Amino acid sequence: MSNLKITCGIVDDEPMALNLVESYVEKTPFLSLKMKCNSAIEAMEMLKSTPVDVLFLDIQMPDLSGLEFSKMLPKNTRVIFTTAFDHYALEGFKVEALDYLLKPFNYPEFLAAANKANSWFELVKDKQKNGVSEKKEFLFVKSDYKQLRIKLADVLYFEGLKDYIKIWLKDTPKPILTLMSLKTLQEELPETQFLRVHRSFMVSLQNIEVIERSQIIINNQRITVSEQYKPKFLEYIHNNSL
Repeated sequence: MSNLKITCGIVDDEPMALNLVESYVEKTPFLSLKMKCNSAIEAMEMLKSTPVDVLFLDIQMPDLSGLEFSKMLPKNTRVIFTTAFDHYALEGFKVEALDYLLKPFNYPEFLAAANKANSWFELVKDKQKNGVSEKKEFLFVKSDYKQLRIKLADVLYFEGLKDYIKIWLKDTPKPILTLMSLKTLQEELPETQFLRVHRSFMVSLQNIEVIERSQIIINNQRITVSEQYKPKFLEYIHNNSL
């Protein structure tokens, strides 16, 4: 076990469930409990002053559900859903939860989910230590129940479509479709290779053919650079201009 300490919070409107998860956290050496709340609205307020790495988050709660709340969280806060209803599993996957615990769950099941979080944060820590600018050559993505190995040099751009991403490749007329968000993908890929230029687009810098005003042309496709992402893009142009 690593020395990494993961801060966490528990959100559940059932007092017994809240106390049970608290007891599980206390017996897990790498978890540090910072907050427990009986509603998403209370948790939203607490997170402003007490940020955490992971939330053990109940899905069915009054006023604001766990699924709705998870979409409002800071990008550095990850979620492990807890619920009595297994039909929420796909929704949990769509919002990129680290794991999904079906009530009633025991400590070994809780520990397996906590270990998954531990592995994820170890990976983040290693990236920060080694530098995310290190060049990546390929990426595995899920598509049609298969894991496809995508050569990053062949990627022209990524197009976000709500819960999915279209991956447009060189010499391939149809894109690869995968269940993922651009936000998650952006965290995986270094800015030396790919840059987010729009809410719905992340482009391969080495495959940009033309820059015309606020538009990028890649393989005859025009992609607008939105105001939100323009500063980073202008910095890239400045650093790579003669």
